[in-house]
Amino acid sequence: MKSFTATKNDDGVRLSRFCEKLCPAMPKSMLYKSFRNKRIKVNGKKQDADYRISCGDLIELYINDEFFAESGEKTQTAKKEYKTKLEIVYEDENILLVYKPQGLLCHSDNKNEENLIDIVIAYLENSGEYLSAKENSFTPALCNRIDQGTEGIVIAAKNYRALADMNEIIRDDLLSKKYLCVTAKAVNGSYSAFLTRDKRTKKVAVTPRAVNSESKDITTIFHTLKTKNSHSLIECTLVTGRTHQIRAHLAYLGAGIIGDKKYGIAHKGLKSQLLCAYKVCFKAVPSDNVLSYLSGKEFKLESSFVQSWFEKL
Repeated sequence: MKSFTATKNDDGVRLSRFCEKLCPAMPKSMLYKSFRNKRIKVNGKKQDADYRISCGDLIELYINDEFFAESGEKTQTAKKEYKTKLEIVYEDENILLVYKPQGLLCHSDNKNEENLIDIVIAYLENSGEYLSAKENSFTPALCNRIDQGTEGIVIAAKNYRALADMNEIIRDDLLSKKYLCVTAKAVNGSYSAFLTRDKRTKKVAVTPRAVNSESKDITTIFHTLKTKNSHSLIECTLVTGRTHQIRAHLAYLGAGIIGDKKYGIAHKGLKSQLLCAYKVCFKAVPSDNVLSYLSGKEFKLESSFVQSWFEKL
């Protein structure tokens, strides 16, 4: 038997999720059987899997030791040295807005490549804001993600409440995301179409009408900021947020992004597409949200690879 006292980062977490984090090697079927057999207790009493934990709760797990995460696993991230330096756009006690350069993954791909979330966790460990040894189930997490070949702003949550509330902001469409890209054609206006993903090729196709039940509607707003030497610097505003939406939508409009080998116009001097998530704008966040102080605030990159490439034309 192992026991754990819930911290503030466990407050509000579903008991099943808490146990899954602590026992990653345990099959879910066995975990839920443990709930039924009263092998998981809170404050000495049986609780359902959907029980929401409160800070200070004593959770007892009468589960074999081999199912628990090894004690050394939590500190591996902080001890590792990273080539990529973390660039912070904004930081407070709840969240981080960080810059992800082209080529860096947001999450691990199991090939031991550097990735943004590991770099963020190491930064918080080293600053003392996140102490994995004192946490039961929470790990700092990214609230949004962008493609490996896209640069720009990514939001990370430092605590569980901030993670849950930021996810709520995104789900309720209270966060506007704007991108910059370079194309060989100027595009202006709001455009709507349908996007369908091919699971086999991992590509999407944009069509004027839905082609099957899995087709999803998309709307993107484009505004050409500058035109130079037959190239256009375009600001893109996502109204809907679908996989590869901007890249595929521009290609459909005959304005593929420069450097985009999958949808746009390949370029010998570029390894990836000239696309940057350069600005996030918060709308009216409800007062009961821990991040309500972000209402009306806007954060953007002062410079980017996309902008500098365009200016050098």
